[in-house]
Amino acid sequence: MTPQCTVLLAAGAMLALHAGVAIGQDDAHQDAADHAAMDHASMDHAATSLPIPGTADVPLEPIPPVTDLDRAAAFPEVSAHAAHAARNFGLVQLEKLETWDAGGGGGLLWEGQGWYGGDLNKLWLRTEGERVDNSTEAADVEVLYGRSVARWWEVVAGVRHDFEPGSSQSWAAIGVTGLAPQKFEIEATAYLGDAGRTALRFEAEYELLLTNRLIAQPLLELNLLGKADPERGLGSGVTAAEIGIRLRYEVTRQFAPYVGVVYERAYGETADFRRSDGEDVDDTRVVAGVRAWF
Repeated sequence: MTPQCTVLLAAGAMLALHAGVAIGQDDAHQDAADHAAMDHASMDHAATSLPIPGTADVPLEPIPPVTDLDRAAAFPEVSAHAAHAARNFGLVQLEKLETWDAGGGGGLLWEGQGWYGGDLNKLWLRTEGERVDNSTEAADVEVLYGRSVARWWEVVAGVRHDFEPGSSQSWAAIGVTGLAPQKFEIEATAYLGDAGRTALRFEAEYELLLTNRLIAQPLLELNLLGKADPERGLGSGVTAAEIGIRLRYEVTRQFAPYVGVVYERAYGETADFRRSDGEDVDDTRVVAGVRAWF
């Protein structure tokens, strides 16, 4: 090929390249103009693979402000107790069933409760008692109506009947039961008997999880009486206080054996009555028992 031919071919290639670029630019401008002229409202975006503005995949920008209508739709008005189920449930719990060496013989203590009802209203049954040397020293039963008044708290009211000590007697009862902010389980009940007799029983306990199954449970119990009851060997004021700790192992959630140490002491006139009867004012005992619920 001659030098002249080479120059002519090179010039032709450059002209063809520039012409192609110009044509491509014109096509791009024409496509943009055609797209702008399209009727987007009548197009079926769902049939395309392109994201649709305003959907979950492509949110609106900028995000519109939240309106009162949006808030009303998110938080509709409901009745005060719409969340409470209409079904009733029940539970029977044997809180303590324990024994200890009482010197001349064995001791046995029981404390249990059961309830049946729903989230707001319950029927409660509570009982506790103590036997020493095959003799019942204390035993009572309470039947109470419970009403939920706050989260974790119930007000209870009903009757209590004492079988021992002394002759049987009955009381009107009112109190509260629930879980305090620091997760202390609280049970406080006031009693009113005949002839203006009054009493108060207070109990607080706490569950300390050492492991998922090994649980330490310290407990404090106070008993107070409005006026002395010499027939039963009880004085006015604080009659007795008990403090102890029990360590239980939950074989299952429903069954847990335990061991513990309990210290109990009488005060005031009650202590005087015990001394006159030749009894000890205080007592420390090592207990073993079981806790269960059904």
